[in-house]
Amino acid sequence: MSSLPSSVSSPVFLVVMGVAGCGKSSLGAAVAQAQALPLIEGDDHHSAASREKMRQGIALADADREGWLATLGQLLQGHPAGAVLTCSALKKAYRERLRAACPGVRFAFLDIDRAPAGERVAARVNTHFFSTTLVDSQFATLESPVGEPGVLRLDALQSIATLQAQVIAWLAPAHQETTP
Repeated sequence: MSSLPSSVSSPVFLVVMGVAGCGKSSLGAAVAQAQALPLIEGDDHHSAASREKMRQGIALADADREGWLATLGQLLQGHPAGAVLTCSALKKAYRERLRAACPGVRFAFLDIDRAPAGERVAARVNTHFFSTTLVDSQFATLESPVGEPGVLRLDALQSIATLQAQVIAWLAPAHQETTP
């Protein structure tokens, strides 16, 4: 019979969110590793049609994201012991879909300005399908989650180690009990 350490009060479900280029994948991987949780890379679950649109510099519409958000919600549900998901979650409606699929999910919001986000997206142009021309649309679509329950705002320009430490401290069971 296995038992959970006394410091674990409930499974951790975390969405690392923000615009393209904010560092979702890097921070998500670091937190997942530190928490010994599976990592769900949201970009891996876009449809081929959506990936092609983004490659061509065409912003996704809400309808393009419907199936993707449903899949991400199902993937979270498929990990009852907890998981870390990387997902832009740009609109409140998208976050509400994830909250409905996985009650108690929390969001680490990597806040970044337009210029550094654009530089980061441009630096990965040969290794990622996302077109640099879409960075502006990401900022236009973003509805800040600051003030929503279960959201931690992070400065995306801090080091991954610093961000990871901030998220781990925020996810600590003692802090979970005091967070709305």
